[in-house]
Amino acid sequence: MREQGWQPSGACLEGTFDEEAQWALARDLMELEGVDVDALTLARTEHPFTDAVASGHAFIASHVHATDVASNVFSMLHEGGHALYEQGVDPAYDYTCLRGGTSMGMHEAQSRFFENVVGRSDAFAGPLLQCMARRFPEQLGGVEAHDLWLAVNRVEPSLVRTEADELTYPLHVIVRYEIERLLFSGEATAADVPGLWAERYRDYLGVEVPDDTHGALQDTHWACGSLGYFPTYALGSAYAAQLKDAMVDQGVDFEGTVAEGRLAPVRDWLRDNVWRHGRSRDSARIIADACGAPFDASHYTRYLTEKFGDIYGL
Repeated sequence: MREQGWQPSGACLEGTFDEEAQWALARDLMELEGVDVDALTLARTEHPFTDAVASGHAFIASHVHATDVASNVFSMLHEGGHALYEQGVDPAYDYTCLRGGTSMGMHEAQSRFFENVVGRSDAFAGPLLQCMARRFPEQLGGVEAHDLWLAVNRVEPSLVRTEADELTYPLHVIVRYEIERLLFSGEATAADVPGLWAERYRDYLGVEVPDDTHGALQDTHWACGSLGYFPTYALGSAYAAQLKDAMVDQGVDFEGTVAEGRLAPVRDWLRDNVWRHGRSRDSARIIADACGAPFDASHYTRYLTEKFGDIYGL
């Protein structure tokens, strides 16, 4: 048992990481993940996103922070999951209504799968560290893979959803979901949002919101009219856990292939069971066909319980 209040150290990720070297690392991560970089445009923006016009090309826009290399790493793995989905759709669906991901929940399942189920796994810490240390040998050359794994899974309530740890992340989604319900029902107006936001972040995460930049204006979704989008991140995380269990049950050596940085078997399973169908099947059918059972959120709750129980000795 760990002592109460014990936290993994994040010291190995502290310091300054050259921004241009981080952009080079971003492309390295896409290659490690298996994105077809010859069919990819990588651009810069404030809020990361991915899109595609056909299976033959995708583009990712992201950002880097000199003092937060982990932000770049997991943003790229997340967006790379989206790109893999778009590139994996059957080309026969290009330029038709069946092109692209079938739902935002299934799309976020792919991004959260590669960001967390793969990217923050103990097995992947070795390949990930090797990739990062090639660009930053001075900062990371002496770091152990296990220490990196602990650092990227440190649980600590925070203000910004996109930078949140995997365990508290759903609380960020719940805040947005509850506010959207109040807006839809007419019980709140846009003017009420900052106050509702601050109240819920205090109640659910125990943090004080200093300003709207770190509060209700941190995401672009509502400004773009994407109301109802945020729950798909939590739903996608739950889909991802069930898909991982299914591929393991069907013979994919997930731990072994991920530990070798050889993700082709994982991608092949997802391509065969999810990506290639585009919008020709809805998410419920994809899950049922791929997993042999309907959607079941217990895969996700078990995944979180086992993972963080292991890390924190609970």
